[in-house]
Amino acid sequence: MKHTTIDQKLFQGNRKTFSKYLQPKAVAIFNSNDEYPRNGDQLYPYRQQSDFFYLTGINQEKSILLVAPDHPEPKNREILFLIKTNEQMVIWNGHKLTIQEAEEISGIANVQWLDNFEMVLRDLMVWSEKVYLNTYEYPKYSSDILSRDQRFAQDLKVKFPAHQYCRSAPVLLNMRMIKSKTEIELIQKAINITEKAFRRMLKFVKPGVKEYEIQAEMEHEFVMNGATGSAYQPIVASGANSCVLHYIQNNNICKNGEVILFDFGAEYANYAADVSRTIPVNGKFNPRQRELYELVLRAQKKAIKQMVVGNTMEKYNKSVSKLMAGEMIKIGLLSKEDVKKQDPEKPLYKKYFMHGTAHHMGLDVHDVVDRHQPFSAGMVFTCEPGIYLGDEEIGIRIENNILITENGPVDLTENIPREVGEIEGLMEGRG
Repeated sequence: MKHTTIDQKLFQGNRKTFSKYLQPKAVAIFNSNDEYPRNGDQLYPYRQQSDFFYLTGINQEKSILLVAPDHPEPKNREILFLIKTNEQMVIWNGHKLTIQEAEEISGIANVQWLDNFEMVLRDLMVWSEKVYLNTYEYPKYSSDILSRDQRFAQDLKVKFPAHQYCRSAPVLLNMRMIKSKTEIELIQKAINITEKAFRRMLKFVKPGVKEYEIQAEMEHEFVMNGATGSAYQPIVASGANSCVLHYIQNNNICKNGEVILFDFGAEYANYAADVSRTIPVNGKFNPRQRELYELVLRAQKKAIKQMVVGNTMEKYNKSVSKLMAGEMIKIGLLSKEDVKKQDPEKPLYKKYFMHGTAHHMGLDVHDVVDRHQPFSAGMVFTCEPGIYLGDEEIGIRIENNILITENGPVDLTENIPREVGEIEGLMEGRG
């Protein structure tokens, strides 16, 4: 475990809140993530399913959680199942959690080996009337590969077809959108590590370096500071690549006179940072680059001020879009007359700014979301306006991570340099 110990009260509290939303005589079932094959006999590095971690703190494969809040036997109200280790497994793959260790991490008193699961499940299913199953529900996500939870759900419905099946996702969505104090501290830790990586990159970047060399500097700093690595595939996009929104090849040479757009973030204790910065390869913005950069920075500062309790994603995006169009008019990218005559369904600003300005973040970099729910204290969003001029090979995005509070927005990324003078000053002393 790279991260510091997380107080089990976080997971106990999450289970307690979740349980309040379950109907009477219900059991909820959660599976850990699969180990995914990479090629041959190799697996991708393991990453726990976010809901499972949110409720248990357990980062181990082949684990199952049962929650039955009103079961007549108190010991059956929370049960965690783990794979039973043996001497051969330890020799080949290292340590697996003991029952006592899992109890200490999760705060669950009844931890059993996975060998007992089928018998215990049948007992709880006979008692229960409703079953809450967990699936990943994100509007923009689809996959041809069934998750462990999905395969489990299919099998369970065949074995127990007469039960009433319910969704855990809506309950967890509403819970996970509001971050607790502990979660905010973990996100802040991921951001602080990301800041260290950015400052390291500012000292390293110069004409002639390769994008993947910069990525190596970034990820070195992540791992050296206890992060598991990147929270998502990082973008290190120089020159024309900076205009490709999801450019992840990171294999070009950075040239004198270009900008580099970074979209990157450390993952710490499964919580994500998500930051974008744009810098000049040679350490100095030319006049055009500076004009565009300061346009985006002005827009971002105004946009952050709108991230307040009671605002909505729809109102916020409309406001920021109008703001960006106004900035583009100021520098002559758009004309006021053309904007007045534009098709509202095809606004002209989208030629240069084609993505959204904010998304939730937390255990997933694009965290679970109800886009219709007003901004509330405890939500954490990105704020990421940008501008992309393909014909000039200049793409600029500035992305900060903002906590919504009753007293206004709090910028968790305020210490990550973004002012022109600060960036140029830090790059001036590089080797």
